[in-house]
Amino acid sequence: MDVTTIFTTHATLLGRYLCAGSVDFYNNLQYFDVDAEAGKRGIYHRYCIERAATHSADVFTTVSHITAFESEHLLKRKPDGVLPNGLNVKKFSAVHEFQNLHSVQKEKIHEFVRGHFYGHLDFDLENTLYYFTAGRYEYRNKGVDMFIESLARLNHRLKTSGSKTTVVAFMIMPAQTTSLSVDSLKGQAVTKSLADTVANIERGIGRRLFERSVHWKDGDPLPDEKELITPADRVLLRRRLFAMKRNSLPPIVTHNMVNDSEDPVLNQLRRVQMFNQSSDRVKVVFHPEFLNSANPVLSLDYDDFVRGTHLGVFASYYEPWGYTPAECTVMGVPSITTNLSGFGCYMEELIENSSDYGIYIVDRRNKGVDDSVNQLTDYMFEFANKSRRQRINQRNRTERLSDLLDWKRMGMEYVKARQLALRRAYPTSFTDADEFDDIIGGTEQKISRPLSVPGSPRDRSGMMTPGDFASLQEGKEGLSTEDYIAWRLPEEEEPDDYQFPLTLKKKSSGANSPAPFLGGLNGS
Repeated sequence: MDVTTIFTTHATLLGRYLCAGSVDFYNNLQYFDVDAEAGKRGIYHRYCIERAATHSADVFTTVSHITAFESEHLLKRKPDGVLPNGLNVKKFSAVHEFQNLHSVQKEKIHEFVRGHFYGHLDFDLENTLYYFTAGRYEYRNKGVDMFIESLARLNHRLKTSGSKTTVVAFMIMPAQTTSLSVDSLKGQAVTKSLADTVANIERGIGRRLFERSVHWKDGDPLPDEKELITPADRVLLRRRLFAMKRNSLPPIVTHNMVNDSEDPVLNQLRRVQMFNQSSDRVKVVFHPEFLNSANPVLSLDYDDFVRGTHLGVFASYYEPWGYTPAECTVMGVPSITTNLSGFGCYMEELIENSSDYGIYIVDRRNKGVDDSVNQLTDYMFEFANKSRRQRINQRNRTERLSDLLDWKRMGMEYVKARQLALRRAYPTSFTDADEFDDIIGGTEQKISRPLSVPGSPRDRSGMMTPGDFASLQEGKEGLSTEDYIAWRLPEEEEPDDYQFPLTLKKKSSGANSPAPFLGGLNGS
């Protein structure tokens, strides 16, 4: 066929299998006997197809530098370039409404929490933060093991520090279930009945108060509560309150699991003794099913749920890119990721002090497991201690990063890859080599440092001027908002300091120039 080919891998099959086991993957990449490892896992034929596609394509690319490093050792070909994943930012854009959307969706999560924790709702929802993790059920690859361990340590730190803040941590990951649990359904039912009863009593009180006021004459006593609440109302309300009594603790899972005793998430929650006790400052909810608005328990679509939360936590060990933290970013929700995810590496390259912009990056590459868990705990504890205004300011800064993830920006790398594929296969059809060098010719794939939209003009030195009056006032009050981030305009681009620099190179062969064919594997 008269076509050129581009193969973009979004993950390697063998890499995903190796990381799922207890292997120090990234520090031993160069030592793996790839054929033997694939054979031991029964995926040798699939691995060979992936490797053949890699070596047959005119241009081989990956979605991140971390996956490029992996591909070079497992697939035995150094990628020609990196094509980061993007998002249709316009779909998520809410401009000035995203803060209001957060409040609206947070109230819907409040409704779920009232039902799930009925009988034990001894914490203030206005002083409650919602953390979550979501994705495929890959217990180790997605960092769920680290997330749960960090939650246990966070719980201890919040209790010992005397914090009044409560954290409700959600885990949204599909697993094998039989049905929704009776406890979960009952909780939503009794709180709905209570809400309906209170609403009816309110309407009755309003009617009686109005009638009593209409007939009021000078010298008559003012209406009191005994006249407004009827005996029937009191009996009905008492019934609803007795229905709220509960002897058992709130469940840690919303569904009945197929293999409850063998589920890794539930077993670790039991090991760290996170059972949603009254003394716990961190509560956990494992929802082993993807979210949708038709769900009778947590009736929210995923995007709406994310908007209502405060922090996404994605402590992945194997994450070639990572759409979940990227989606959080475009919706203005701060997130925690790692330097082993493509998204984390990408944002770390682009942003100085990324945590100020709501992108916290845990070091899982150069630190030991315990140190990484402590770092994740520190990030979550630091976030839990932020004031409401600090969180609002941070969400504003996070949402400003949306343009960095827009396909309008990322798509340019794909255009370059297509041009390179055509030039490699049909070099004689192109004569403007010098012009092409300006686009691709040996330059490393580095995007210039982004500039946050300032609240007021920069001076000539390139420094941003301080933020709004409210932020300055908060600073005077000693709240340490740090809304003002001094950031100089970037000068000339410096070479990428990535230890395995990736370049797009030209090779000779071919004749005429047809349209390129793009291929992909593992999610492309």
